Amino acid sequence: MKNRFVSNILLTFVWVVLTGDFHVSNYLFGFILSYIILMVITRGSKKAKYFTIVPRLIFIILFFFWELIKANLEVAWEVMTPKLNMTPGIVKVPLTVQSDAGITLLANMITLTPGTLSLDVSNDKKVLYVHAMYIKDKDKFIAGIKNGFEKRILEILK
Repeated sequence: MKNRFVSNILLTFVWVVLTGDFHVSNYLFGFILSYIILMVITRGSKKAKYFTIVPRLIFIILFFFWELIKANLEVAWEVMTPKLNMTPGIVKVPLTVQSDAGITLLANMITLTPGTLSLDVSNDKKVLYVHAMYIKDKDKFIAGIKNGFEKRILEILK
């Protein structure tokens, strides 16, 4: 996987140098073009994990931005309205992801989303403690994290 990523970056730089256009949009176009070329060249290879991870990474980034926008709007609405609709609390979220990198990524994504904060991970790495502004249904909140961020992180790490 590392070799394909390095090849993708090198082909991107070759593209940028050959075109002489050093704008971000040209880097992005060169990356996508070299990604497609590498995918076509290595078609049928059983070791083509790189070509499944990149779309998943893009999707998790887009999903995170969508959740970020939704949370920002919810918190902004809470600040602008006179009545407080908050139901804050701390929830124990059972973890399926067990790697340190996966737990760190999950905790950071939760913390970066307004209205939620990762507090701690249990010593056995089975529970993540999360503080949230809106916990009307604890099970629904847990399912939202498990079916949202954690599910997508597991897809990348497998």
